Amino acid sequence: MTNRQSKIVNRKPALSEVEVSKDFLFLHLRDLPYFRAFLRAVESSYYQDLPLPAPVLDVGCGDGHFASLTFDHKIDVGLDPWHAPIHEAKRFGAYKFLVEADGSRAPFPDSYFSSGFSNSVLEHIPHIDDVLKETARVLKKDAPFYFCVPNTRYLSELSLARVLGKGYTEWFRKISRVHHADEPDVWKERLERAGFELVRWWHYFSPASMRVLEWGHYFGVPSVFARVLTGKWILSRTRWNLFFTRKYVERYASPEPIENGTFTFYIARKRR
Repeated sequence: MTNRQSKIVNRKPALSEVEVSKDFLFLHLRDLPYFRAFLRAVESSYYQDLPLPAPVLDVGCGDGHFASLTFDHKIDVGLDPWHAPIHEAKRFGAYKFLVEADGSRAPFPDSYFSSGFSNSVLEHIPHIDDVLKETARVLKKDAPFYFCVPNTRYLSELSLARVLGKGYTEWFRKISRVHHADEPDVWKERLERAGFELVRWWHYFSPASMRVLEWGHYFGVPSVFARVLTGKWILSRTRWNLFFTRKYVERYASPEPIENGTFTFYIARKRR
């Protein structure tokens, strides 16, 4: 068995092995375009059996939607550098405090937080080493830090790349603002430089799921117009309206780890 396989096998129980009371797929589908919703539903399920001792820091909280659905308690601090999203996060009420600041210059004392997470954010940050180092600084020794990011297969498994070549791959990287689509060995080195140790990781979201996400960028264009005109991605948030969408994407929304998954979930710990 390879090292990568052992990492997958030794992860915590998957969604099918633990009791999850929320229907994360529907909760995300009623608010987001489906290509974002079914990925976020998978990620929400992972946090249900992970310890998050307070105070908790969310690095890159965005508009607060993910935290509002994923957690049944308020997160202590949401940190984000973007003005509009962090002010939108107020309406979700998922955080005790919201701080508008860059992750490389967090306005907190050393060893302040007991845990932290960053959900599908770190891949978008050009100065990732500075952000990881600063995150480690504000976490207590042995504090867990959870994050998920796309890996190399996020780009190599694109369906249209087989026809249109590298130009399409780079275009897709650009529109999805992904600066880092790397494998665990690269993240392990980054984490260690910043003061973390990598405890566990697993790949998820199959290549087929990735291609559904890819095409969702194009089929989801009507949602963009709905957002611009009404402020909502989904006009009718009812189960009947989303019935067929759910039936289609639920087969691709498995939380089970998969060796050739296109995204990777990481569990790290503050080392020093």
